[in-house]
Amino acid sequence: MKTRFISFVMLFVLAAAALSFAQVQASQSSSSQGAQTPLPQASPSATEIAGLYSFLRDGEFVQLTVEDNDTVNGFISRYADAKEDKGAFVDYFFKSGSVKNSMVGWMLKFQTKTVHAVWFEFEGVVKRGPGKTPQNESYWVISGKLQRHDVGADGKDKIETRQVEFKSFPQDEP
Repeated sequence: MKTRFISFVMLFVLAAAALSFAQVQASQSSSSQGAQTPLPQASPSATEIAGLYSFLRDGEFVQLTVEDNDTVNGFISRYADAKEDKGAFVDYFFKSGSVKNSMVGWMLKFQTKTVHAVWFEFEGVVKRGPGKTPQNESYWVISGKLQRHDVGADGKDKIETRQVEFKSFPQDEP
């Protein structure tokens, strides 16, 4: 008789636990039907990709600043091409720029203002690189198509296109 009583109590406890679990599941299911809980984002916010990146030659760089509305500001600082400016740096400030989240990373586009009849246009993607932390080089890598526009004295635009990869510089620890 005592064994039956213990079995009955155990059965009652198990049934109550199962009923309680079912009610919690039903409650969660009905509350999330109208508004689905967003899945965790696989990619970081656009502002995290802001910073300094390498450019075409040692010493040259790209500075990216990302605004809250995913507008990109910045500039390219590079060695001058003109013989009279050899060794001097020229800054090509962005005329326009934007980032957009995609399945492959942050799609980045920018166009610079013209300096000495030269301007740049870029379209590519920003992805995580091999660097382990933002304090490591190549934590972010920008890869894509860079076009260098050179407007000659005749007014014709000579376009040089190449595939490029720009690596982030190490960031200071916050």
